[in-house]
Amino acid sequence: MTLFNQYYPPNSEAFHQLVLKQVQDALEEDVGVGDLTASLVPVAQQATAIVIARETAIICGIPWVQTCFSQIDADVKVNWQVTEGQRVQENQVLCSITGPTRVLLTVERCALNFLQTLSATATETRKFVDAIAGIQCQILDTRKTIPNLRLAQKYAVTIGGGYNQRLALYDGILIKENHITAAGSIGAVMTKALALNSGKSIQIEVESLPQLKEALIAGAISILLDNFSTEQLTEAVNFNRQSRQPAVLEASGGIGLKNVREIALTGVDRISIGAITKNVQAIDLSMRIIHTD
Repeated sequence: MTLFNQYYPPNSEAFHQLVLKQVQDALEEDVGVGDLTASLVPVAQQATAIVIARETAIICGIPWVQTCFSQIDADVKVNWQVTEGQRVQENQVLCSITGPTRVLLTVERCALNFLQTLSATATETRKFVDAIAGIQCQILDTRKTIPNLRLAQKYAVTIGGGYNQRLALYDGILIKENHITAAGSIGAVMTKALALNSGKSIQIEVESLPQLKEALIAGAISILLDNFSTEQLTEAVNFNRQSRQPAVLEASGGIGLKNVREIALTGVDRISIGAITKNVQAIDLSMRIIHTD
């Protein structure tokens, strides 16, 4: 089970409330006191529209789309021809939407924004997951996410087949170089972290093999190897395996689709990639009205 699903199980009240809050904020941002342009359309007119994928993608964000429309008009019908997590092809119809024309036009942008962005994160994640297929290694996200869409993107990572490193600062202790510098040493900061008895995971980032050895001596059981070369990663894995208490090793930094499989083959347990959330390009989707009454 991913961390997201521990906090927000599918179909749980917590999940529904998360989606609702994000949708309400998005609608408030976009619609405000009203849609001036939609008022050009006859108030009683009904319409049917379709949403089309303009490129191959992993679809993610259906609950957000549903909520966007239901928040404006609960009678709008969205009939999906695909499911969450499904791979779709260029020019494939994703759904049809029937309801007042004004509502369809008002909600279009918010609904597509969620679907395009979350599908982009899921699609990018799946590329990395597929690249290391057959290797015992996990693809993880980071906190490098779009502001106010952190949890939605964490969800999208899981739809793409990835895992969550931690949801936020409250969800785990990740000791980085600045924490080590401020505390004085790896040993000192690990002692303080363990003394908290927080019940949360403790991970420490190291930037060299000597630091790795120091972290293991200090009792670290989860270590992030920052910007290690593949040769250094292999050496780190071998040293870790010979330790009295081997740690979970996670590679991070400078990782892309061209080298992720090579990195996974070094034997690291996890690979965290900020690009799957912070560098995504929205999937090209289009809504087209096909019929009006």
